[in-house]
Amino acid sequence: MSWEDYTIKWKCPKCQCLDKKRWLEGRKRDILPCRFFHVIVTLPEELRPLALRNQKVIYSILFKAVFETLQELSKDSKHLGAEIGGIAILHTWSQTLTDHPHIHCIVPGGGLSLDGKRWISSKKSFFIPVKVLSRLFRGKFLDSLKKAYD
Repeated sequence: MSWEDYTIKWKCPKCQCLDKKRWLEGRKRDILPCRFFHVIVTLPEELRPLALRNQKVIYSILFKAVFETLQELSKDSKHLGAEIGGIAILHTWSQTLTDHPHIHCIVPGGGLSLDGKRWISSKKSFFIPVKVLSRLFRGKFLDSLKKAYD
């Protein structure tokens, strides 16, 4: 018996190795057979003190603006013309443990056509141009921030 076989059979109450392995295997079956893109959206440094003191409001606005940006641009036929899905995870600190709120998004390299009948693939080298994503996100975030302030 190898070490891996032993650790899979042993269920450690602290690390949940077996549960983690089962969960990962299940997620592998859920993955679409396409490329994926890693999109990172970072809160500007000037807004970090505000976020630290108003986490629920700012992080909610951040998620909402990211989601709306990705949805709007992916539906636009100039960019993709499809309905996408994805996963988004909030990180509030950098690797050096400094305040650095940002969202990691994993999005498939394509989506369902707006009529839901076919798969539309994105370009191979990028999902949607960064400048386009940045501008729309900034507008949506600032608009929601102003509304929350008012």
